[in-house]
Amino acid sequence: MTSDDTKSISKFLSLILRHAPETINLTLDENGWAIVSELLEKFNIQNKGISFDELRHIVENNDKKRFAFNEDLTKIRASQGHSITIDLNIEAVEPPSVLFHGTVAKFIDAIKEEGLQKMSRQHVHLSKDLETAIKVASRRGKPIVLTIDAKKMAADGFLFFLSENNVWLTDEVPARYIQF
Repeated sequence: MTSDDTKSISKFLSLILRHAPETINLTLDENGWAIVSELLEKFNIQNKGISFDELRHIVENNDKKRFAFNEDLTKIRASQGHSITIDLNIEAVEPPSVLFHGTVAKFIDAIKEEGLQKMSRQHVHLSKDLETAIKVASRRGKPIVLTIDAKKMAADGFLFFLSENNVWLTDEVPARYIQF
């Protein structure tokens, strides 16, 4: 499988497991898990032609760890970033003092006015380090990294969650907690 194949399949997996399982008539449970055998069967119906070993390679080598298997490798789900309603079944945890969010210039005015909003996703995504925030923002243009006072947010009652792939999640970040 070429790197282009891997990238293409990974993008299609993101679509299916995060946003539109109905695209291949796949059923996700309330926690976002799909049965691996059903996913592979429906991928093959769509002429994607993927084997279990190829799927496992994609899950294990995805640079952002977007996908996860359950312990016995019979189920798969996206680690976060869903626009469909699912329960990731993760508990609130104490965040580090500071978290980061990568964005681009065209969104700064709206963020200054409204803060960070989850928009069509279930959560706002935050990074524990500058490098990750820069990488995320670079996909859309010249990156701007915002610093979030997570310690103050938590003290004020905002909840934080840590996804399986170490992305920090929260429902919103009001502008007063953002250093521009």
